[in-house]
Amino acid sequence: MHALARILICGVGILLAAPIAAETQSTPARAAILVDLSSGAVLLEKNADQPRPPASMSKLMTLFMVFEALEAGRISLTDEFRISERASRMGGSRMFIRIGEVISVENLLRGVVIQSGNDAAVALAEALSGTEEAFADLMNQRAADLGLTNSHFANATGWPDPEQFMSMRDLARLAEAIVTRFPENYKRFSQTEFTWSDITQKNRNPLLYLGMGADGLKTGHTEEAGYSLTASAKRGDRRVVLVVSGLESSRARRQEAERLINWAFRAFDTRTLFEAGERVADADVWIGSEESVVLVPERDVILTAPYGMIEQASVEIKYRGPIEAPIAQGDEIGQVEISVPEMPMQTVPLVAAEAVDRGGLLSRLKAAAQLLQNRVLSLVDG
Repeated sequence: MHALARILICGVGILLAAPIAAETQSTPARAAILVDLSSGAVLLEKNADQPRPPASMSKLMTLFMVFEALEAGRISLTDEFRISERASRMGGSRMFIRIGEVISVENLLRGVVIQSGNDAAVALAEALSGTEEAFADLMNQRAADLGLTNSHFANATGWPDPEQFMSMRDLARLAEAIVTRFPENYKRFSQTEFTWSDITQKNRNPLLYLGMGADGLKTGHTEEAGYSLTASAKRGDRRVVLVVSGLESSRARRQEAERLINWAFRAFDTRTLFEAGERVADADVWIGSEESVVLVPERDVILTAPYGMIEQASVEIKYRGPIEAPIAQGDEIGQVEISVPEMPMQTVPLVAAEAVDRGGLLSRLKAAAQLLQNRVLSLVDG
């Protein structure tokens, strides 16, 4: 009864120009990933699933958990905590907090986001979980929940430890989660300086000062990790996330990150093909109260492709039909497959826009008659 139905739509727009393939890119970074967040398209990757020492970029996980605690009301920005000896004695990049000081969550957040303070990160970890070790256990639990499959945390700071590692893909996923889930707190990443204890420190993210749309997130550096950066930039409706690791100098980190982000915006175009809930196709229904059901995407179907190639896209809608009733609203019925030359195929599920009940006697009689007719035709053809 069921057959694979295909609807092919060739050329999603008017052909404006000959296709222009984006030039192949390489990077001196030891590992990297570049993602267009609008569509989820990966524009470049190199050793993206390889676990590497994340250095201070792992503070993004610490910040994610603080943002979650704020959202849940477990803490507030005005809550104050007394600084422990352990937090005050942390080395590396520091906020320069002192033992016994009482400091608000607001200021500790600034110390982590802007100054990359190891001392502030430990203070926040202790405020939420009592000890940094207990906080690291929670970091690992939440990382698993978020699907960060190549990450493990031993501390809240990124201090070198063989049990502290993240992949570039995991960092990109974490950056996306911060950008999309906590837009108000994400604004903190674009603040360029913060003063504490009469010491003013500038934000270490070098892209913030280049006027290129960059507005976050976090640098990292240790001898083992090299110079690293998780960055995001937005121009118009497009936002990209870049993660690079293992560059040889801070200058190389800045230049490579600037080059790759500019390339992402210059060489690629992003366009919405179908909006969430938009009618994409009608699927035949078997013995239902309706003869067909409307198929819609649950989310916007957005395509990223090299400039000039979106017009060459083919959209194929697939489902096995007719679909047997009853059908519940939101049931996954099929999928839309989008193909562009030289780009990976993109697949988006299609769901039923409305419920379709099982048909009554008349529907069953019509179905039986159709089945009988098909069998007669089969015998004749045979």
